[in-house]
Amino acid sequence: MADMDKKLRDNVAIVTGAAKGIGLAIAERLARDGARLVLADLDESGLQQATAHLAKEFGAEVASHAGDLANQDTAEKTVNLASARFGRLDILVNNAGGGIIKAFAEHSPETLKTTIDRNLWTVLWCSWYAVPRMRAQAYGRIINLGADSVRNGLWDHAAYNAAKGGVHGLTTGMAREFARDGITVNTVAPCAVNTPQMMAITKSNPELAAKFVSVIPMGRPAEMEEVASMVSYLASAEASFVTGQVISVNGGSTML
Repeated sequence: MADMDKKLRDNVAIVTGAAKGIGLAIAERLARDGARLVLADLDESGLQQATAHLAKEFGAEVASHAGDLANQDTAEKTVNLASARFGRLDILVNNAGGGIIKAFAEHSPETLKTTIDRNLWTVLWCSWYAVPRMRAQAYGRIINLGADSVRNGLWDHAAYNAAKGGVHGLTTGMAREFARDGITVNTVAPCAVNTPQMMAITKSNPELAAKFVSVIPMGRPAEMEEVASMVSYLASAEASFVTGQVISVNGGSTML
């Protein structure tokens, strides 16, 4: 693909939770689209592998920062790295998360707190630090990863939905607040996705995995690349009039 065809050429993107799974698939897609990348994750060795992979396969310029983005300091350092390394920040993909999927009554105080920290505080802190930079340049794209389960009340997802529902609510509020600053804020809400975690659930609890897929009319989980494709669109200048939306990539599991 020629440089002129790369729709994110000269864009700088942060992708959180980028060491593996959906986050890595998103980073791959944005790299292919020409973006320069800052990757963030708890998994330092995974980040190093992802960075090397993206540089080798796509010729991408990649920086990374390891740490817990539910901590204010880590989020600040990650956003600062984009400015320090590349001079700007155009795109923030708040993908870091990961559900502790279990019946609500079986959660412990620790698992409840971890679920909210991973899936909501990571988004709040990264967005809070990113917005001033985007406002200063009168341009920005914030794309959150939400959950279709917020809309369909999926089994064993109540606590997870509390966190992801917060992300959905943050999306609409921020979109209105920054609509005249050149910043769009949207959420991509997948159904079950064919990630390593989903494969593990399929092996350990095939009946539960089958229930998750049973609500999807297409009869299968999403592929990670199908989620990354929607993120790529929302991250681009093409999506300039799309903001405040929770867009499901869900095989029809919820419909308007």
